[in-house]
Amino acid sequence: MTQAAFFVLAALADEPRHGYGILREVEELSAGALQMRVGTLYGVLDRLTADALIVLDREEVHDGRLRRYYRLTEEGMRALDAEAERMAAGASAAKQRIADGRKATGTPPVTGPRLAGGLA
Repeated sequence: MTQAAFFVLAALADEPRHGYGILREVEELSAGALQMRVGTLYGVLDRLTADALIVLDREEVHDGRLRRYYRLTEEGMRALDAEAERMAAGASAAKQRIADGRKATGTPPVTGPRLAGGLA
């Protein structure tokens, strides 16, 4: 699953959203790391719809423009959950390797942000 697909599914996990709402939620969920363009979003939505992970929930006219709201299917929720578990397991394994490497080399763990010049 791509990073974009993961965050779109995550954005729809709690409630249906329209395109702009999905874009905002993806940016917030990714802490600004993923800023999707509209064309990218609709490509992801098309693929997720074709894979039956999301469906069109409803259409509403707002200020003369049509808004399409999407929601997760049960299969989409299962796929999101499985991907989140896979990512968490990978992150846990990586953190363990980092800790093991630090022990082997005597490198102290990084505990948080440090001030410039190493005066933390």
